[in-house]
Amino acid sequence: MATEYLGKYSRNTQGVLRLATYKEPVFGAKRTAILFEEHVLDLNTASQVYLVEQERDLPYVSYSESFAPTSMQRLIEAGEPALTHIEKVFKYFSNGLNPEARGPEKQRYVFGRGEVKIEAPLRPGKIVHTAGNFREHAQEADKAGWPFPIPQWISFLKNPDAVIGHDDHILKPSFTNQLDHELELGIIIGKKIKNVSPEKAFEAIFGFTVFNDVTARDIQREEMKNGLLNYGKNLDTFAPLGPCIVPRKYIGDVHNLTMELRVNGDVRQSGSTAKLSVRVEQIVSKYSWATLNPGDMVSTGTISGVAAFRKPDPTPFFLKKGDVLECEIANIGLIRNTVMNAE
Repeated sequence: MATEYLGKYSRNTQGVLRLATYKEPVFGAKRTAILFEEHVLDLNTASQVYLVEQERDLPYVSYSESFAPTSMQRLIEAGEPALTHIEKVFKYFSNGLNPEARGPEKQRYVFGRGEVKIEAPLRPGKIVHTAGNFREHAQEADKAGWPFPIPQWISFLKNPDAVIGHDDHILKPSFTNQLDHELELGIIIGKKIKNVSPEKAFEAIFGFTVFNDVTARDIQREEMKNGLLNYGKNLDTFAPLGPCIVPRKYIGDVHNLTMELRVNGDVRQSGSTAKLSVRVEQIVSKYSWATLNPGDMVSTGTISGVAAFRKPDPTPFFLKKGDVLECEIANIGLIRNTVMNAE
């Protein structure tokens, strides 16, 4: 069941709409939700309740299926009309939640945080990973003697099948001894775009999430001798994502968000999107040379503080069985994962 998904930089942020995917506890179906500090609100049923109580002339079942669907992918594809409706639902229930409330079919739709499992909010159609956009990360690599340069505008594709969610386990393969973390801001695309300007690119962003680019450094180092970035970053569970997606208009100043990654409570990465050397919309515009579709994700690259670049000896900082990672970005939330050995 879900542990805390808001941290010290995101807890006192009332009025922020957080869209999530959770596992319904009776039948186990994955459904969309709105996250509150202590409660998970089933989005589709809450929409029906809102319509029955506030806009009685609308067909509540079909309208909710269209504009508050149970699938995050369908929600993103529904666009602005869906978000406009969801905002009304969010404001209506922000005044208070009743855990005993029932929907039109007598179903529960308000759950305590500990009653349900929070899943990854989305499995992106593709993940375009970028690097070199936080110059402090490149500088720490130079100082640590990393054998490969980190110029601006590095890019590669991350495997969507590696996506896991809040409280899921990161599986450490037996063939790596240098498992590392990279905290990043995930940019969720909301409109189909190709070769767009930065201005139009920002308008095409649906929202933002927390992303951890888990990396096997020893495998990465060998692959990069041939100019590749593949298995070292794409093994199972190497893409923790969540705990929610915050729509663009609720993020505040996206270029001034505190970022922090902790391992067993120890701060390992600490920074801010204010230290990006390029803007978020420039990143999306740059990589729209390939068509970006609703539900795709583009990452920003990581801040400084990764294990591989620790001096004088990075060995104690690589991840091991039992390590608990907390990745947090202000206004979004916190995703927690525990490292376990893969079978």
